[in-house]
Amino acid sequence: MDMAVDMAIDAAPNGDASAAAPAVAAAHTSTARLAQIAESLKLEHQLVRVPLEHLKKTIRSNYRLAEREFTAVLNSVAEASGSSDSRSMDETLTRLSSLVTRLQGLKRKLEEGGKVENVQVQRCRARLEHLGSVADADKLDDWKDARLNRILVDYLLRMSYYDSAKNLAETADIQELADIDVFFEAKRVIESLRNKDLAPALVWCAENKPRLKKSKSKLEFQLRLQEFIELVRANEHMKAIFYARRYLAPWAATNMKEMQRVVTTLAFRHNTECSIYKVLFEPTQWDYLVEQFKQEFCRLFGMTNEPLLNIYLQAGLTALKTPLCYKEACSKEDPLSQEGFRRLAEPLPFSKLHHSKLVCYISKKPMDHENPPLVLPNGHVYSTKALEEMSRQNDGRITCPRTGEVCNFTELVKAFIS
Repeated sequence: MDMAVDMAIDAAPNGDASAAAPAVAAAHTSTARLAQIAESLKLEHQLVRVPLEHLKKTIRSNYRLAEREFTAVLNSVAEASGSSDSRSMDETLTRLSSLVTRLQGLKRKLEEGGKVENVQVQRCRARLEHLGSVADADKLDDWKDARLNRILVDYLLRMSYYDSAKNLAETADIQELADIDVFFEAKRVIESLRNKDLAPALVWCAENKPRLKKSKSKLEFQLRLQEFIELVRANEHMKAIFYARRYLAPWAATNMKEMQRVVTTLAFRHNTECSIYKVLFEPTQWDYLVEQFKQEFCRLFGMTNEPLLNIYLQAGLTALKTPLCYKEACSKEDPLSQEGFRRLAEPLPFSKLHHSKLVCYISKKPMDHENPPLVLPNGHVYSTKALEEMSRQNDGRITCPRTGEVCNFTELVKAFIS
């Protein structure tokens, strides 16, 4: 008797067991949903990293500007105070006025930089709040819609459809969640490289030199090599030699072989037929520089090299990819029947299935013990329910949808699933 009472108390400490069961089920559901959300957020690294890196870059730029200007002002003051008393009052006032003007200019630039920093801080805050809203079940659908739009905007920006990306971000009201301004910064460099202009890319390398050096990037070296090649192409050989001494020599310790190969073009000239050197003058070298810049740009801002859309699609295609997808018998409803998806899934492994599932070609429904497969005389297999429906509509006759062969329903043989 006492044991029964104890069991009843353990089963329902605040009431009966039937009342406790829904609470336990709800707790399990909530835990499962939170686990799913946590897995989903692992793919949102770029969403937070990009504005943070952009903010850090702005802070560093403002700091370098202030440091440079303050150093120049202090040096001017020290020079003025250490000069002889023979300097006229007018000269002293002129110098002081120049310093005041310079400091006022610095103040204006720092105020502008501060506004930019505030905008970027607000963007970081907005993205953190956006990620936090995923835990709210009532806002989950809106959050998913925003994520889809973000993925599409990211893809459009990477494919250089800047206006379309901007319009979509404005229409979906996700400007704070899209990295449009960051990609517009890259756009200027990419377009200049496509127009065979190296200056903006070299300026970008100079602005980010400490970080590029830390990551052991060779982008600046590749740009310098291309500039040397262009001098050789223009028959500016002496300029090319001086250029190599000034800009290529510092890279000799780590890139000697590549540098020697490029410098040898001075002897072979731009119209050489030697394949080793001819390729250096090919227009494809500019395409290579564009790709190199994109990779370095993504690395600096913590972006993925592949568009987010490709990553999400590949995650889904991994579950769908089977050997059958690459055969003529592949259903047209299978995404992998399309060439674009096949190219995207090419580097992916085949899906690992512990239990095979047979799907009827006619009804697209699973074939199992309740809907067993039937084998036609020609060897093709379809589900019982689909063939029974066909038999009723055709007076007991079955037409194979693949080959067009006709047989009687009584000729079908039942197959067994092991």
